[in-house]
Amino acid sequence: MPEISRFYGIVIRMYFNDHNPPHFHAQYSEYDVVINIRTLAVISGRLPGRALGLVAEWGSIHSDELLELWEKARTSQQLHSIDPLH
Repeated sequence: MPEISRFYGIVIRMYFNDHNPPHFHAQYSEYDVVINIRTLAVISGRLPGRALGLVAEWGSIHSDELLELWEKARTSQQLHSIDPLH
């Protein structure tokens, strides 16, 4: 599962050939969450509130890039990194 960004101890990844809806995975310490790219809603898992807020803010800023990467990941193309949240 390629890492596409890292910020404030949060690691963002995408799987190749993953199931719909378009989503990304975020890990923070022992917590894991799956986030819908279009709605930024939690599909499964959990993050502490502050970490979830940072992930949602980052996802909102980079939603177009995330959807582009989703399409690449669905066809096993190489994924590029996305700028971290500053």
